[in-house]
Amino acid sequence: MMVSRRMTLRLAVLGTAAVLATRPAVAAARIRLGVLKFGTVSWELDTLRQHKFDAANGIDLEIIDFAGEDATNVAMQAGAIDMIVSDWLWVSRQRSEGGDLTLFPYSTAVGAIMVKEGSPIRTVADLKDKKIGVAGGPLDKSWLLIQALTRRDLGVDLSATSDIVFGAPPLISEKAIQGELDAVLNFWHFCARLEANGFRRLIGVNDAAKTLGALGPVSALGYVFHDQWANENPDAVRGFVRASAQAKDLLARSDDEWLRLAPIIRAEGKELEKLRDRYRQGIPRRSVAEEAADAGRLYHVLAAIGGAKLVGSAPEMAPGTFWQEPWK
Repeated sequence: MMVSRRMTLRLAVLGTAAVLATRPAVAAARIRLGVLKFGTVSWELDTLRQHKFDAANGIDLEIIDFAGEDATNVAMQAGAIDMIVSDWLWVSRQRSEGGDLTLFPYSTAVGAIMVKEGSPIRTVADLKDKKIGVAGGPLDKSWLLIQALTRRDLGVDLSATSDIVFGAPPLISEKAIQGELDAVLNFWHFCARLEANGFRRLIGVNDAAKTLGALGPVSALGYVFHDQWANENPDAVRGFVRASAQAKDLLARSDDEWLRLAPIIRAEGKELEKLRDRYRQGIPRRSVAEEAADAGRLYHVLAAIGGAKLVGSAPEMAPGTFWQEPWK
């Protein structure tokens, strides 16, 4: 039987299609992400998965819940997970001590000194001799930056002149509401809830950081992973960066998405609106290079006041602390 040239081409195309159809689909890049079970990162990750931004960017995201930050750090260093959320100062210290951890920015949202709306405290100078609640411990970065500011500009050492009470964030907020503390320094989402319940911001930690030399907001937290893993799985990292950005973009423009998240956030009404607005303010807008440069400036401030207990023996922020490969 004679076969025309057109028929030959058609058969060739059909044959190629059949071969391609029988090939397995390219497997999605797997990422094991460890997070605190009730942390604010879960809001972004829920949005990411709800709208299938992970699948759209070629990643298979497995979220593993942990009860505490120490547990995520240990799991990360043991290779049990591929990525966590942590702060750049910890990453820098790990790199300075021979590790290869790196991060890309997650959020510039940080805490603030909060006082009741009717409080006579109007400036940071008024904090002298007051009872101040601080979430975390003596080496909390936000607390160190506030201290650095008052020491430099006012000549006041708050840790010596005021009654400092350290505690878990929920307890610090509760004691403030009960009137047992004159002012509190808490994490950003606890501050937002306080704002919705009769408190005002005295000074934000980002404001203190800018006064101390930062040119803009610096992400307090980032998605952390090993350089080696990133080099071996570049598509996974790039896919996650894109998916994270898409989730943030949706949260930045959609109020309905926040209403969907309300049961997870455990807030409604004015409190939900404050959390939404503060989250949006914390979405990174600058280049990674700009954030890294400012983090390096703040490192010197923190190292001067926190000493070796905070940064170890490294005089500078470790090169590579911020991962910039996706933006090259």
